Amino acid sequence: MKTTDTPPPAEQRGGPAGPVPGPRVAKHDAAPETGKDVTGSTLNVFSHGVLIIWAILVVLPLLWAVMTSFKDDNSILSSPWALPDKLHFENWSRAWSQAHMSDYFANTLIVVGCSLVGTLVLGSMAAYVLARFEFPGNRFIYFLFVAGMSFPIMLALVPLFYVMNNMALLNTLPGLILAYIAYSLPFTVFFLTSFFRTLPTSIAEAAFVDGASHTRTFFQIMLPMAKPGLISVGIFNFLGQWNQYMLPTVLNTDPDKRVLAQGLVELATSQGYKGDWSGLFAGLVMAMLPVLAAYIIFQRQVVQGLTAGALK
Repeated sequence: MKTTDTPPPAEQRGGPAGPVPGPRVAKHDAAPETGKDVTGSTLNVFSHGVLIIWAILVVLPLLWAVMTSFKDDNSILSSPWALPDKLHFENWSRAWSQAHMSDYFANTLIVVGCSLVGTLVLGSMAAYVLARFEFPGNRFIYFLFVAGMSFPIMLALVPLFYVMNNMALLNTLPGLILAYIAYSLPFTVFFLTSFFRTLPTSIAEAAFVDGASHTRTFFQIMLPMAKPGLISVGIFNFLGQWNQYMLPTVLNTDPDKRVLAQGLVELATSQGYKGDWSGLFAGLVMAMLPVLAAYIIFQRQVVQGLTAGALK
């Protein structure tokens, strides 16, 4: 029987030593991941389509309200979706002067401006202490603020009415400001406590080493660092306080001290069978414009404040 001799090593044949060649493996190029690309593009198209539909649902009512505020009553009833034949600016002047929207607007600016400042100052101070200092009852106080977010405001209207009446704050703008601050504090403290915990402690410790007091460290160092969070929670509080209707209806029955939400309801109910729809839409757009302007101006800061905790 014939056998095949094994070839001698390279050293015995006089050749240089080297690795024994193994079996050749054919190299194939990696197949393109077409499945993932198709899935990703499909998800992008779907998400963009949902965003476009959502934008249309949000923007179209706003544009229709603005367009309707420049039309007369006959055009509103006969052709509500048509463009105005001409711009009726008298609707705005009538709503501003005859419907007393100017007085309601001024009262709302005073109440919301003062309550917003008070809410941010008190809420940021309370949140800073709860986030940075350990003391007995810290978590208990924090969870009290969290529980305040889940407490329905309607359950507190009757006792709040008697408290305001006993303190001689009923039907006054200062009483309404204090009620707005108490209504907005739970969410403000909850939001800012989480935000202050994300800020670095090394800067505050360096300030303490340099001799800065707690008050100076808070107002000059920590508060400017928390600017994105303050703007974000300020926008949310501004929206809630500007559109607040339940509290002023119960606590503010004086016609001379009504806010915009009360003024719009008064404008709608006082028409009777007259139907001044053009003036009503003009007043509605007046109440809507400050909210849109605030969000357009501070939209970048709102996004930064909402994502700051996740990024850090």
